[in-house]
Amino acid sequence: MAREIRIKNSGWATWLRSRLLADNLPATVCAAALMGLFGALATVVFRELLGWTQILLGGGDVPHGMVSLARGLSPWQRFLMPAIGGAIAGAILQLAAKRLPKRGAADYMEAISVGRGIIGFRQTVARSLSSIFSIGSGASIGREGPMVQLAAMLSSLTGRYLVLPPRHLRLLVACGATAGITSAYNAPIAGALFISEIVYGAIASATLVPLVVSSVVANIVTRQILHYDAVFHMPPFDFVSGWEVINYLGLGLIAGLAAPQFLRFLDVARSAFGRLPFPLWARMALGGLIVGALSVVNPEVWGNGYSVVNSLLHTQWAWQAVAAILLLKTLATAASVGSGAVGGVFTPTLFVGAALGALYGTGLQALFPAGDLSAVSSYAIVGMGALLAATTYAPLMSILMIFEMTLSYEVMLPLMLACVTGYVIAHHIRPDSVYAKSLASNRRARMAVSHVQEGDKPES
Repeated sequence: MAREIRIKNSGWATWLRSRLLADNLPATVCAAALMGLFGALATVVFRELLGWTQILLGGGDVPHGMVSLARGLSPWQRFLMPAIGGAIAGAILQLAAKRLPKRGAADYMEAISVGRGIIGFRQTVARSLSSIFSIGSGASIGREGPMVQLAAMLSSLTGRYLVLPPRHLRLLVACGATAGITSAYNAPIAGALFISEIVYGAIASATLVPLVVSSVVANIVTRQILHYDAVFHMPPFDFVSGWEVINYLGLGLIAGLAAPQFLRFLDVARSAFGRLPFPLWARMALGGLIVGALSVVNPEVWGNGYSVVNSLLHTQWAWQAVAAILLLKTLATAASVGSGAVGGVFTPTLFVGAALGALYGTGLQALFPAGDLSAVSSYAIVGMGALLAATTYAPLMSILMIFEMTLSYEVMLPLMLACVTGYVIAHHIRPDSVYAKSLASNRRARMAVSHVQEGDKPES
């Protein structure tokens, strides 16, 4: 009742709700733009909190992220810090599970595809706080998952304030998630296609138009107003000869073979940690301890890997160093994800793809030293897209994301071939993508309950 009274006393909310319920396109576009603003601000707040955490742990300014922080610590500090952060993060999740009642979907994908569009505020805040301790102490996961979840949650709150029915509420949540992805990667087209291709499973104008508007607004806010830079600084793409496209076909084949093994390894890690007779905080502390032990050998396993990928793209690495960091980073990611740390695997996937591409390019140059070949960085760039397509099963989104990052048309031909090849090979080996569990019951469950949901009154 309280919410109904508030909305009756709010002229703009009443106007917007009535237009949205009438499927008025200008009103839908306005709402999408508002979700883009909220989503961008949510990701900025999360980034700043992580930055303050790094400064607090590093005892001063840490301009180059988690790897820079790890290098500034002694070996015993690198060994223990991820375990301590994991224990605190796990304790927060345990406390939230006991004290906070479950409200709505636990994941934005579930809320959009099969849920009512409701994402719990307190649960999301608790999970975001947990992820700050995990990521801030060195866990090998991406920060984008919590950022997108926060952006989607703000959209869900807005839709619930407007007392929107599930169909409209889900669209607002999708706009918020799109804004979060766009703000995280500075890729507005790919951000909109991520939700369309992966979550909705289809590209339709009724959903794509508001998603694009939300994406554009989020990108303007983060780049033009708040001056956030792109996370990856891509070198100029070097495509020497049309015949070289055969080499990129081989890279797509390797990505298609490697992606299912990478996902299977993450599944094995989750299963192994799940069988341990320990509480969650202890399992997450153990995962952090594994990351800490690996960081004693190589501190570059800390964090999401942005700085390492940028280094691979701009400097020449020995193949032994690339192989070593690829192995250690994969182990660290499995330990973090398997133990239950809240974060994404989207960015670690880009890391693995860049390393595979760099190894592949280095191998080609060793085999054909006099050949007319592209730079190793070009293979690393295409490797990022190929492995992303082979794990997400969204080749169009992967192609456009790398294109937006490079802003080079020359990348398109080899990138398209490698992404599609990787997707076809991986899908043949493993039917489930990296998001299969989040969307396990999406299509069939939505068909089964949609007629019930659309007839329900919105929750107050």
